[in-house]
Amino acid sequence: MSLVEASANVAVGYGVAVVTQLMVFPWFGLPARLDDALAIGAIFTVVSILRSFLLRRFFEAIRVGGQFRD
Repeated sequence: MSLVEASANVAVGYGVAVVTQLMVFPWFGLPARLDDALAIGAIFTVVSILRSFLLRRFFEAIRVGGQFRD
């Protein structure tokens, strides 16, 4: 179920990002094209997944007294 939850979180986040871009970009005079919003959303989704993974590993290392402990 953790994989299902994580997948749903990523899918919903991606959808929210795309819709938000389509609404917000025009406020700043930027073109709001669906294909651009899909690509930008995908890039930020990958970055977000990597960020989440690295933070999880960092805090796990602290928890088990790994290399990041003072």
